Amino acid sequence: MLFFTSPVMVAAASFVLAVRAASTVVNPPPVPIVTNAATIASGLKMQASSNDRFKTLLTDSSGNLLTGDASDLGISGAISLVEPCGLNIPHLHPRANEMFTVIDGILDTGLVQENGFNAEVETQLGKYQATVFPMGSIHYQQNPTCSPAAFVAVLSSEDPGRSDIATSYWMLPSDIMDAALGYPETIGAGNLADWKGKLPANLAAGVESCLQACGLSQ
Repeated sequence: MLFFTSPVMVAAASFVLAVRAASTVVNPPPVPIVTNAATIASGLKMQASSNDRFKTLLTDSSGNLLTGDASDLGISGAISLVEPCGLNIPHLHPRANEMFTVIDGILDTGLVQENGFNAEVETQLGKYQATVFPMGSIHYQQNPTCSPAAFVAVLSSEDPGRSDIATSYWMLPSDIMDAALGYPETIGAGNLADWKGKLPANLAAGVESCLQACGLSQ
C-alpha cells in the first residue's frame, strides 16, 4: 500500500485519477436536413400498405433496408397530416393495437369497443399527447381547428389491416342494411347509389359547422 505525504504528490495522484475516471464524449454528426420532402411524401403515398411505407422510410439511396427486413419487426407505422376540419373516418384495425401520438396541432379522437361497452371513449389531444386504440375497436380522428394537425401512429403488427366502417357497411346488400338500420323509409335501395357516391375518403373534410367557421365551406 502506498501513502503520499507530499502535497505535490497527492495533487498529482488526484489529477491522474481524475483523468482516468473522465469519460470520453463523442458528439454524433448532425442529422442532415431533408431537401426533397415533397418527393419522399409522394413516393410514400404510392405504397400499397403502411408496412411498405415504413420500409420505404428505412431504405437508403442504394435500396438497402437500414434495419433489416421490416416484416420481421412485428410493427408498422404511419405519419399523416390532417387538414383544418379534416376527418380520418371511423375505421378499425383487425390485427393490431395502435399507439396514436399527435405531433402538431389538436385532434379529437373517439373509439367504441365491442358489445357491452355502451359508451364512446373520447379524447382531445394536443402536441405530444397520445392515446391507444385497442385491436378491433372502431375509432376516428377529427381536426376541430382551422390549422393543420399531424400525427404518428404505431401499430403492433407488420400487417395491421384497415376496415373503413362506412365503406365496408355499404358493400352489404341493401335489404340487409335496411334491416340493420331500421330506417327503410329514409335509406333504401332507391337512394343507395346516392349514399355510396357521397362516402368520404380516409381524410375527408367533415363537420360542416367547422368548415363554415374556418371559411372553408364550398
